[in-house]
Amino acid sequence: MSLNEAETLDRLVGDWKILQLARGHRFSTDDLTTAWMATRARPEADDLLDLGCGIGSVGYAALAKLPTTTTLTGIEAQEVSVGLARRTAGINGIAGRVNILQGDLRDADSLLEPGRKWPLITGSPPYIPVGKGVMSPVPQRAACRMELRGDVFDYARIAASRLAPGGRFAFVMAAADPRTEAAPVAAGLRVVSRLDVVFREGRTPLIAVLVCANSDEPTQRAPTETLVVRGADGAWTDPYLAFRESMRTPAFTAPSAET
Repeated sequence: MSLNEAETLDRLVGDWKILQLARGHRFSTDDLTTAWMATRARPEADDLLDLGCGIGSVGYAALAKLPTTTTLTGIEAQEVSVGLARRTAGINGIAGRVNILQGDLRDADSLLEPGRKWPLITGSPPYIPVGKGVMSPVPQRAACRMELRGDVFDYARIAASRLAPGGRFAFVMAAADPRTEAAPVAAGLRVVSRLDVVFREGRTPLIAVLVCANSDEPTQRAPTETLVVRGADGAWTDPYLAFRESMRTPAFTAPSAET
């Protein structure tokens, strides 16, 4: 396939690759840990909904670990990201299993089939309210960082309305933000597990991935896990390398453009 000069084609997980803008939003540890926690929670899910799916990094990383018959529905507002996500599905030969819908996730009821529920839902909300951080001059990147089209409360609300009995909703958010824990509760969900991600030993967690269930489910909350990415010496930790091996994605080199 041919790429334009603004795009790169990079390894995501296993043999699957992902199209990204060279200077736009690119997949990260946030996305991979969300997919990891989601698929640990429901490894046999046959249907996946990814809210605010962006270029598809969370959804595709999860889909790669789920059964080969699992289908993915993604909702994304930005046309450029929708185009990249759809082309990525074709590149990996999974277009028949993927439906990327263009639209604001807050309008999910007008985009999704009435009454349809999912056993597994994922989301990677933007972390920063408008006015609380520096807005990127790149529109695609700005919308992934700043809360331009809703916040974590919107993600949780939509997830709660579409979560099947016994299903799980996994999302990533800023670890220290009180909204991270408050949003699922406000939506009528119950947090059943949490992963705090520390990017360097001795520092506080920057992000957290929460897995939620319907509030009427009696599942008890598990103790919070912590994943440390680098030790005090800057080297990858053994648990982080094990995580990357589980996700079948490289940990030693940065993604490089391929044509």
